[in-house]
Amino acid sequence: MTSLADESIHFVTGKLAESAVRETIEQLSKQLGFRYTVQVLPITVAALMTPTWLLRHLSIPENSTRVILPGHLEMGVDEIRSATQRVIECGPKDIRDLPTHFGKKRVLESDFGKRSIDIIAEINYASRLSFDDLVGTAKQLVKDGADVIDLGCEPGVRWTGVAEAVKRLRGQQIRLSIDTFDPWEAAEATAAGAELVLSVNHTTCQAAANWGAEVVVVPDMSEMDRYLQSIETSIELLSKKNVPFRIDPILEPIGCGFAESLQRYRQVRLHFPDAPMMMGIGNITELTDCDSAGINMLLLAICEEWKIHSVLTTQVISWAQSCVRECDIARKIVAYSVRHKTPPKRVDQRLVMLRDPKVYHYSQAALEQLAATIKDNNYRILVDQEQIHLIAAQVFISGTDPFEMMSRLLDMPQSRNVDVSHAFYLGFELAKAMTALTLGKQYDQDVALRWGMLTRDEKRHRLPRKRNPKVIESRSEATPENTLEDVIKKAIGE
Repeated sequence: MTSLADESIHFVTGKLAESAVRETIEQLSKQLGFRYTVQVLPITVAALMTPTWLLRHLSIPENSTRVILPGHLEMGVDEIRSATQRVIECGPKDIRDLPTHFGKKRVLESDFGKRSIDIIAEINYASRLSFDDLVGTAKQLVKDGADVIDLGCEPGVRWTGVAEAVKRLRGQQIRLSIDTFDPWEAAEATAAGAELVLSVNHTTCQAAANWGAEVVVVPDMSEMDRYLQSIETSIELLSKKNVPFRIDPILEPIGCGFAESLQRYRQVRLHFPDAPMMMGIGNITELTDCDSAGINMLLLAICEEWKIHSVLTTQVISWAQSCVRECDIARKIVAYSVRHKTPPKRVDQRLVMLRDPKVYHYSQAALEQLAATIKDNNYRILVDQEQIHLIAAQVFISGTDPFEMMSRLLDMPQSRNVDVSHAFYLGFELAKAMTALTLGKQYDQDVALRWGMLTRDEKRHRLPRKRNPKVIESRSEATPENTLEDVIKKAIGE
């Protein structure tokens, strides 16, 4: 394999980023030993490049071993490779991320993704759903990462259709558990194909011998002060009948004995070192005014370290509505961390949703230099730690309120270039920028804000810019209809 010291790398950038690119590459070259050339193309912002335009201007030295393009060209890199027949790759979208492109980012072992924890996803009050809705809900939970679907029965209301529901779901190859203390419902569900019963204690476990299914053993709620003895009694009865089981000591809500209940799991693990265990985590995620992702990560980390190989979760309350997906990601991360004895940092960042893993800010000097450099009427939106900045030729507006910023812009002579569609585009981007400023997130114009696993990708905006009759009447002559794409093409010289 060729080492970096043997390589001559050709970097491509735009005029605006030239000094930052040269400074970063020079430092990397000294550290890693590669030779390099830099081509600055006749365009202010590299993000405006298209593959077609780039190929007309690209000039690759003969001795270059590879070419690194701006990250915004990632979608067109295959077209560029095909046309040049050279080793072409895209770097990061932000030049400050370039060091990570050269291996400074953690490389995960090939076993990432292996996990030891099963997710049991409960459908609360399953008996209230139609069979079609039940199947649809269960399929979505399986798609999100659930291994077993738990049918939650309604206490005091016998579900006479439970067997038919189980048969329909089993017909879709969905693994099932039944959540009930009613022996009749448990018997009907297991006879139809449910493989697990939640839950039994020493007063109800006698019937389990006839179910042919695994059961979850919980302490008798009236005997929580002697929960170990209660569990042990149930286990003895089940073992005599050869009934498989797993133990759930019951996780209590915060304020109702949460810390003490965590200790029960540890004590049960020490008392029954080889017994399968389960943790029902909904009492925390559903009953705590807090986004569920971080809670799920911590609880699954405890399960991984204590060898609790199944969790029961539900997603009823709004702040916990993606619990199954969160648990699916969390179980892979914690398994990797425990297996490799490494903290779960920069392993998988999909659960970093409210804020971002890394945020870059422009200095005031850099913003002023940018404002002095720009000669066209295309608007750039940038965010630092305190304000949003809207910059174009002879425009440098800073603030924290998009409405106030747009009002100031429309009071300027340059607002003649802002029609309805362009104003909508600016308003949309300014609103994203305000969200990023509020939460301390990374903002990049025309790029979706990052919300971890909840991120919705955006297509770069190409809204038609229609003529505004009121604006045209105030001009000496009408301006032809433009589109944002026309503006971009004009900016890059097409």
